[in-house]
Parts: sequence; C-alpha cells; structure tokens
Amino acid sequence: MKLSTVVSLYVDHHRALGQRFRSEEHLLRSFCRMIGDRPFASIPAPSVLAFLDGHGPITEYWAKKHRVLTGLYRFALARGLVGVSPLPRRIRKPSIPAFVPYVYSPAELKRLLAAVPTACGRRAFLDDYVLRALLLLLYGAGLRLGEALALRLGDVDLSQAILQIRETKFHKTRLVPMGRDLAQVLTAYVARRNDAHAATADAPLFCLRDGSRLSQSAARSAFRRLRALAGIRREGGTRRQPRLHDLRHTAAAHRLIAWYRSGIDLQDLLPKLATYLGHVDLCATQRYLTMTAELLQEASLRFEHYAMESRHD
Repeated sequence: MKLSTVVSLYVDHHRALGQRFRSEEHLLRSFCRMIGDRPFASIPAPSVLAFLDGHGPITEYWAKKHRVLTGLYRFALARGLVGVSPLPRRIRKPSIPAFVPYVYSPAELKRLLAAVPTACGRRAFLDDYVLRALLLLLYGAGLRLGEALALRLGDVDLSQAILQIRETKFHKTRLVPMGRDLAQVLTAYVARRNDAHAATADAPLFCLRDGSRLSQSAARSAFRRLRALAGIRREGGTRRQPRLHDLRHTAAAHRLIAWYRSGIDLQDLLPKLATYLGHVDLCATQRYLTMTAELLQEASLRFEHYAMESRHD
C-alpha cells in the first residue's frame, strides 16, 4: 500500500473519532512530499531520520514529528500494513532553548496601543479601531487568536457581556464572560464596525477595510509592524520575538499576579482560570505560575510570609 493511502486512512480514522487533526495531517503530508509516494512498507530508516532532522538545528518540532509518525506506524502495525517501524527509539534533545512565551508589561501594552494609529496607515488593509479592539479583546478575555477572529456578530452578547467561543482548539464550545471595561470597548467597537460593514448575525466581528474577514496572517503581519513601532523586542532572532498570541499568556500571568497580591487561594481559582481559558486540564494553566520573575517574586513573598507566621505560632 502506498504511503499517501496509509496517511489518508490514518487521518480519516482520527476524524471519525471527532478530532480535527489538522496540524498532524499537514505534517504527514509534508512527510509524503519528502519521502515520495512509495510503498509504505519499503520506507527506509535513514529517510525517516532525514525527515525528522530537517535542515536546521534540532528543535522541539523534532519531538512533535516523531510523535505523529509514531502514531502513524502504530496504526499501520496494528493493521498489518508494515512489519516493523523504522523510527528511531531515542528522542533527540533540542539543540536550542525551547520557546518561552513573552509576557508584556503594563507599560509595553500602553506603547502597543499608542502605536496602533501609525501601524494602520493609509496603505494598510486594516483600520486602527479594528486592531485596537482585537488587542484589547485578546488581552481582556485571554482568547486565542483563532478564537477571536472566528467570532461572528451573533456570538457577541453585549447585553449580557458574554462571548460564545465556538469550535475551539479542542473541538469544544464555551461561554466567556467579559468585564465591564472590555464590554464597553466592544460595544463602542461593534457600533462603529456596523456603520462600515454588514451587520448580520453571521458576519465576522473583525473585518479588513474591504469587509472581508480578518485572517490570522493579516493580523500577525499588522502586529509585527505594531511591535516594531512600539520598540518591543528581545534577544534570540526573528523567530523568538514577542507574538500577538502572547497577549493571551500575558492576560493569564497578570491575573495570577493580581490574585497573589490580593492573597487569594490559587488552588481554588486555578481550575476556574483553566475553564475560562479553554484548557483541557490544569497542566496548561499551571505553567503560567513560573512564567515571569514578577510572579515568582510574589510567590516567594507569600511563602516568606507564611513561613514567618508558622515560626511565630
């Protein structure tokens, strides 16, 4: 059986289980293009290793490719489509540090918002009020970029200050309540947006100047210009610069810092934050506890206070 046929069967299997499997399918199609549509059972181990290694330094993506191919070969082995897996058993460690999300400071957030009019000049495809509302929504509600851009007008209940997030990363739908300030921002935005574009319930919330839906690529491109104008960067080259998606990480980190400072029990609130962010388990939320020096300092201060009280008792 040809490689492309096995990949199609494997993708169809996961889709039948209700999974989107989009990034995995993209990776497997890349594997097909590199290896060629040859008989699946005849793919040699050196060719598989060449695909895993790629052309640059070893990154975390190596492990993802290995994980996806492992699933493919387990599927094939269970059905007798191949006799042995050519995958290396040893996972190679990345030769460069893992990407660490960037947490914007309050001052940097203000600089970003101040630079919005300049970033959305006459030649831009995006109006400044649209970009500003998107930034505030990503930070104010902690949404993923894809979730924000998939919103339709009918998903925004301004009277109840609730967003309906449909078909999220994990194939679920959730309701996200908005704070008063964010609700006021979106109310003003929707009024201005509806003066310029179609206002039907299924119309996109965020539009380009021509009325078409704002895409992720266009939003990221606009943000790169904005970030440069705001003078926000870090060491590590182009691929490691602060991203638009990091507004979500910033929202979570800032919320945790505020909870620490107010003395709230994080063990009680972390599951609620996980639900709000759309995480499937606490592991993804708990990683925010070690993301910033400020958060670690607050945790240290709380522990020091607890230790002093215990000693006096």
